[in-house]
Amino acid sequence: MLLKTPTLRDIPRVLSIAGTDPTGGAGIQADLKSIAALGGYAMAVVTSLVAQNTRGVRSVHTPPAQFLAEQLDAVSDDVTIDAVKIGMLGDTATIAVVQEWLARVRPPLVVLDPVMVTTSGDRLLAADAETALRELISAVGLVTPNLPELAVLVDEPVAADWPTAIEQGKKLSMNCGTRVLVKGGHLAAESSPDALVDATGQLNGTDWDVVEFVSLRVNTRNTHGTGCSLSSAVATVMARTGNWTVAVSQAKDWLQDALTHADELQVGQGNGPINHFHQLWTAADILCQPAKPAETTRQPRIDT
Repeated sequence: MLLKTPTLRDIPRVLSIAGTDPTGGAGIQADLKSIAALGGYAMAVVTSLVAQNTRGVRSVHTPPAQFLAEQLDAVSDDVTIDAVKIGMLGDTATIAVVQEWLARVRPPLVVLDPVMVTTSGDRLLAADAETALRELISAVGLVTPNLPELAVLVDEPVAADWPTAIEQGKKLSMNCGTRVLVKGGHLAAESSPDALVDATGQLNGTDWDVVEFVSLRVNTRNTHGTGCSLSSAVATVMARTGNWTVAVSQAKDWLQDALTHADELQVGQGNGPINHFHQLWTAADILCQPAKPAETTRQPRIDT
């Protein structure tokens, strides 16, 4: 599927297609925060209503596929879309609606976070939908699986080391003809590596097929929604810069800060959310200003 030529904008209009998280740390709520934090105008189309919190998923309700199609058309009939981030899709019918819409509307930039299994181990994609998801990957500009998801997509065991993960990323890129962001967050190491892989060797007009990004691992359990947030951030920066390497680098730097300050939020009893707006709050001195007491107006006393 040929996408439209992107028009770079200072404030890109970015659409998230994903499921919900009532606690605000993952899913479409995390996407909206990430897009806004990286300077984009965020829009949202809901694929699934998920009853979850920081400790896990309780239940999932998927609205009729026709209603999903109506949401998508309501946005694209009215608003010019500069980038799309796709998250939780859930089942084959949902994937089919999104794939048809992409082929018809042809948004210029599409990033797919193949939400299949949560960090807490909850399955979010029906097993019979995996084939349809692989076909959808071929229609996007970047796919961002974690290591368990990458293993499913290439039908191999989960990578136990970084070189194996890179090779699986190359395999997925070659099979689907798209770029892959391999994420090493599940590996037990002091560093947290990511790699932008393009088996066609067309990364931003260079001959590179792998560009690696390494940062120190942040010692926090508050990583809820990390994958959702990173993919949304990459889509937003890409719509501003037009450069995948720059987009991943800037998004990863922002995520590092959001993880570093995640514990300050104190949200939930499980794996809490990252601090999406820490940089903005700091820049605005919101975190440095003492709370001011509320002012009261005293009425003049009238003696009678």
